[in-house]
Amino acid sequence: MALQDLTPQLRTRLNRMERAVGWFVFVATALLLFGFGYYIYHTAERKGWFVIKAAFHTYVQSSSGLNVGDPVVMMGFEVGQITRVFPMPPRAAHNVEVEFEIRDPYFRYIWSQGSVVKVNTADFLGKRQLEVTRGTGTNSYAICVTQPVFVKTIPELEQLVGAEAGKWQLYQDVLDENSNVLFGAYTTLDPTNLQRIADLKPESNSLYALDNTVNRKWIVASWVPHWHRYENYTPERDTAWLKAAESPAVTEQLQAMVAQVQAALPGILSLTNKISTVLDNAANVTSNLNNTIVEARPMLTNFTVISGELREPGRPMVWALGTNGNEQIQGTLTNMNSLLANTDTNMTAILIHLSDLASNLNAQVQANTNMLGSISKIVIDTDDLVQGLKRHWLLRSAFKVKPTNAPPAKVR
Repeated sequence: MALQDLTPQLRTRLNRMERAVGWFVFVATALLLFGFGYYIYHTAERKGWFVIKAAFHTYVQSSSGLNVGDPVVMMGFEVGQITRVFPMPPRAAHNVEVEFEIRDPYFRYIWSQGSVVKVNTADFLGKRQLEVTRGTGTNSYAICVTQPVFVKTIPELEQLVGAEAGKWQLYQDVLDENSNVLFGAYTTLDPTNLQRIADLKPESNSLYALDNTVNRKWIVASWVPHWHRYENYTPERDTAWLKAAESPAVTEQLQAMVAQVQAALPGILSLTNKISTVLDNAANVTSNLNNTIVEARPMLTNFTVISGELREPGRPMVWALGTNGNEQIQGTLTNMNSLLANTDTNMTAILIHLSDLASNLNAQVQANTNMLGSISKIVIDTDDLVQGLKRHWLLRSAFKVKPTNAPPAKVR
């Protein structure tokens, strides 16, 4: 049926339906495009498509466990990925070159000192991972920068510094006659230090400088340690070099461990033989000890009997003195009792005799009254005799009194 054959009412309804279907298709297409765009944006943001990326390369002994697209970490963060892994030419000094990129702002942590690439073991299946360490040191510079290099003569820099002070800085190290750093990179230029640099007469009378007001959205220069300066950098063809600290893969470590075990097996077998010999000797010693214990059983039995007898009253004395020792001790004690009894009797008799002697002497003294006078006279005469001998010239020295340190008598 042709559209002209429809009634006006059906034609109106059909036009409304066509407009509704058109709007639905338009809205669905817009939503689909919006979702697809959001997905692309989110993926680009997650993968760092909109951020600055710095390209680096390093050299390793083996590409085992390293694949394109593997993440690169720094301080535990995923900061980039491996972009290329390829072998070096046959006569090259290195085996494998690995290129990787680091996203902003993490490439700003990579300095000329302290930054290395660690090739670590990621799992027990041979997988390895690149880890970049952050830079250290006060005289260290960022390897990749976004500020361009300007090569200017000293007169041109004098004019620029005079016109805009604090804007221009060194982009190199200036060395003195002894190859010591006189002015380091990022030193702000002024007429004074420009004059000192001019006195050193640098090559071509030019300096590598930067304008600290100019900053690009991509990597434009990299530090060259050999020349002590920044050089222009093209991200499409240039990559900065980082030293690698490579640890052996798990398979190589296991192989080395197996080799050590194989080398140690003869010693282990010799040790097991020695242990077997020691165990045999220990078994023999145990057997001999068992025989010794069997032979020592009668001795233990006798010791038990002896200890039982010693526990009885008087048995230790019987063992010490014999069977007749008790009778001998009893006789000795009886004799000592008799001796003590006779001693008491004799002492009593002696005391009685002494008492009688004293009473007789007392009676004689009382009967002879002149005896005391005679004894007194004998004592006086004896004293006079001694005093006379002291005064005799021949015997005077025998009675001389030795002088003492006694203090002199006080005169009253």
